[in-house]
Amino acid sequence: MSNSFSETRPSSHPSTPKACLLTAIWALAFTSTAATAADLAVKAPEPPAYQWSGCYVGLNLGGGTTGTNFDSTVGPGTHLSGADAAVVAGSGGGGANADGLVAGGQAGCNWQTGTLVLGLEGDLDYFHSNPSFSNNTNTLSDGVTPFTISQSLTTDFLATVRPRIGIAADRNLAYITGGAAFTHASYTESYVDGAAPPGIGSATASRYLAGWTAGAGWEYALSEHWTARVEYLYAGFPKISALGAITDAGGGTNPLRGSSDLAVQLIRAVVNFKF
Repeated sequence: MSNSFSETRPSSHPSTPKACLLTAIWALAFTSTAATAADLAVKAPEPPAYQWSGCYVGLNLGGGTTGTNFDSTVGPGTHLSGADAAVVAGSGGGGANADGLVAGGQAGCNWQTGTLVLGLEGDLDYFHSNPSFSNNTNTLSDGVTPFTISQSLTTDFLATVRPRIGIAADRNLAYITGGAAFTHASYTESYVDGAAPPGIGSATASRYLAGWTAGAGWEYALSEHWTARVEYLYAGFPKISALGAITDAGGGTNPLRGSSDLAVQLIRAVVNFKF
């Protein structure tokens, strides 16, 4: 009798639950990796925020307004009596405003940490203004003798040196600023009357003035190196005064003193090149 038996051979295909589970995990991992790679290919990284640190130079153009308060004093003397001197002094004071072109350049440096931007800037601008005051409708104490008294102030330039502090939002920078201001002012007071003999007088002064300034602005980065901004500044200066005299052909004289303060407001557009 022959012995026969059947040999059971292992299948070449996995059929156990464990093998099926490994296959599913491998397929899921492959699918996730492919999806992540696709996402990275589609989503470009966001560009870094603009950095304001660095130094710059630039030009500015705008307009300014000067405001002045004129005062006048006439001392006792031999041309005008005490009553006439009081009338003239009381008529010689008043306020005046004048507009002028602002044009020049500036240079400065910024330092940024986080969103905080600290800076220091200096500028020099051409600024010609000429506020003036004149009273030519009054008479001396006799009610008959006419006189004219006038005052004027002329500025040549405006310069400032100012720290700045601002908050940056990428390419936008809002800031406040304040510091020292400088200008040159020429002051003139003049007098003439219709007395017999007529009196004429003047008092003049020319001074470099140092004051203070404060303001605010908004700046925008047009590109990596070019920025533009709009800025407002207020500047105040101490009084400028002058001493002269009123005289006549007969040898009469009275001291004449005048003074004026000065305030400036300006708005200007600024373009800078950042290194």
